[in-house]
Amino acid sequence: MTEAKQHRRHILSILVENHQGVLARIAALIAAKGYNIDSLSVAETLDPSVSRMTVSLQGDEWVIEQAVKQLHRLIDVIKVTDLTDEAHVGREMIFIRVNAEPMNRAEILRIAEIFRGRVVDVTPTSYTLEVTGESGKIGAVLELLQPFGIQEIVRSGTLAIGRGSKSLSKREEVRLRAVGRKLTPQES
Repeated sequence: MTEAKQHRRHILSILVENHQGVLARIAALIAAKGYNIDSLSVAETLDPSVSRMTVSLQGDEWVIEQAVKQLHRLIDVIKVTDLTDEAHVGREMIFIRVNAEPMNRAEILRIAEIFRGRVVDVTPTSYTLEVTGESGKIGAVLELLQPFGIQEIVRSGTLAIGRGSKSLSKREEVRLRAVGRKLTPQES
């Protein structure tokens, strides 16, 4: 009898050359494995020629491992790290526009304060709150605000970074030097 495959949430941190089409190639590779990307965040690093992608997706161990191996083969990929089982800090940000009738305003502000959120916009009938935290915290604040009437939400998706100081492997250092870039102090 075969063991059932366990799907769980994985967080991949991918350093890539900042070139046109890299995001599309990475998304296509993950989609080819049959998985949907739950969230994706991309931005430049300290080096403007390098971007970091944080990808959150659901999958079983074997397929994620194969996807990571294939990502390493892409020319524009510098480094792939599966942060799922490593010590890391992960956060998400959300903007929540909620109905704020005068009788409910104090309670909405208390909820924001409890979750260390803040009001970033006020209208006569609504508050827009900003809350940052792990996905469980985001889910809890949404659940508490639901009875007031949520008008709109915008979520950033997961951002994650490994805990502690990490350095590039010799292979990655050679690869960076081969493309003619200096290592930043954080990379060496």
